[in-house]
Amino acid sequence: MTALDEIVSRAQAQRLIKSGNVLLNGKPECAPSRKVRAGQEISVTIPPPESTEVLPEKGVLDILYEDEHLIVINKAAGVVVHPSAGHASGTLVNFLIHHCQDLSGIGGIMRPGIVHRIDKDTSGVLVIAKTDDAHLHLSNQFKQHSVKRQYQCLVWGVPEKEHGVVNA
Repeated sequence: MTALDEIVSRAQAQRLIKSGNVLLNGKPECAPSRKVRAGQEISVTIPPPESTEVLPEKGVLDILYEDEHLIVINKAAGVVVHPSAGHASGTLVNFLIHHCQDLSGIGGIMRPGIVHRIDKDTSGVLVIAKTDDAHLHLSNQFKQHSVKRQYQCLVWGVPEKEHGVVNA
């Protein structure tokens, strides 16, 4: 059903087909690989977009530092940083909006104040901008690599050397 490729991405088309939003000659089509012949009628229902409003939620924040310009958080492993598909709530951004009420808008509606990121399953320090001025300055520092990052890891077994550097 590559005819849908002109309207939506291939992944979106597959989701529409699998969710029953694509009809072929009036009947639900469940096979994304189905070839459509001349004369067949395709009907596509595109559901309304999910809300892009990020709501404040009370949650646990391990605040390492805070002033009127920025807030520094120790993010726990397993916490999603910002809302995305499948994670509309329970994110660090939801908790930050509840705590701070207002964050820098430069990152957009879904990523207010977010200057850099850490993967969901990774713990570590995040610097979040409360003001647009702080966001610009912090973003520039990360872009120029003037922010020093240090990582710790847990290893299995006994390393050959007592000290070393991992270049990743």
